[in-house]
Amino acid sequence: MTHAIISKVNKSLQACLRTSQDSTLSAKPSKTYDARLASALVRPLVSTWVTPNHLTTLRLLAGLGAVAAFAAGSYLWTNVGAMLFVLSNFLDHTDGELARISGKSSRFGHAYDLACDAVIHVFVFIAIGYGLRHGPLGAWAVPMGALAGITVSLIFSLRIDIENRLGKAATWQPRLGGFEIEDVLYLMPLVTINNGLQLLLIAAAIGAPAYALWVIRDYLRLSPRGDGPLS
Repeated sequence: MTHAIISKVNKSLQACLRTSQDSTLSAKPSKTYDARLASALVRPLVSTWVTPNHLTTLRLLAGLGAVAAFAAGSYLWTNVGAMLFVLSNFLDHTDGELARISGKSSRFGHAYDLACDAVIHVFVFIAIGYGLRHGPLGAWAVPMGALAGITVSLIFSLRIDIENRLGKAATWQPRLGGFEIEDVLYLMPLVTINNGLQLLLIAAAIGAPAYALWVIRDYLRLSPRGDGPLS
């Protein structure tokens, strides 16, 4: 009798936990400020010849411009690079918003967007390290940039894989009002204006791998047992 009661209680608790988790995943937070702005700006483009891939290409060009500017290493060019990097990050929202509003999404466009994400983040941090190679970090600057860039791209890749398998709600980040964690990248110009790239590189070389371990833990936890990695 007692065993039967305990069994019923356990089943009830498990059902409550599953309901709570499903409720958490289905609770859709409002859009971030940059996504709202991107949506408003691309809305007039819905009925034009402009496609999401055009905006992705524009984002890629801005990102490559940031790479070249950061690699130059001077105070002027690092500030130019910071502005281009911010522009590139913002444009990353516009292609997705246009695809959502216009229905012009495609598998190629999704893959193209992911490839641009990886290229920009890897090479921006490498370029920052290259620009700092004559400073106190010396020869360590470039490997530190590569480490930060590769792990940032790994983080994005794992989160996107989780999102594709479990839905966007599974990768929602902690938010403060209309801002999320990755919006800290918009502060890059403040870093370059105050000559803080060296500290940023050190923080990124330590923080990005640490955060990547946390994301990998979630990736493995959310991967169904026996089914292998998420895909």
